[in-house]
Parts: sequence; C-alpha cells; structure tokens
Amino acid sequence: MTQIAEKLDKKLAAWRPEVAAQVEQIVTDVIDLADAQALDLLPSRKLVQEVLDTLDESQTG
Repeated sequence: MTQIAEKLDKKLAAWRPEVAAQVEQIVTDVIDLADAQALDLLPSRKLVQEVLDTLDESQTG
C-alpha cells in the first residue's frame, strides 16, 4: 500500500463517520475522473480560490 493510501486509511478510521463518508465520496469521484482521463477538465484549486477572492472583492468594493 502506498503512503497516501495508508494515511487515508488511518484518517478515515479517525474521522467522524459523516466526514469519512464525504471524503470517501470525494476520493471515489476523483478515481472515476482519473479512470475516464477527465481530471484535466477540472479547474485547479488555485483558480477556484482566485475566482472566489474576486467575487468577495466585488461584493465588498
């Protein structure tokens, strides 16, 4: 098992059940996207944060 898989396994056991279920769904979605070679269709976290920051600025400015 890879280090990331081991870490995920430990964390899933430690988190509240509802948090673990959400993480499992997100990981499942990422695996499905990777299998479909569609990960490159998702915006990066940095891009999403930039958009959110811009929206926040436009609401306060």
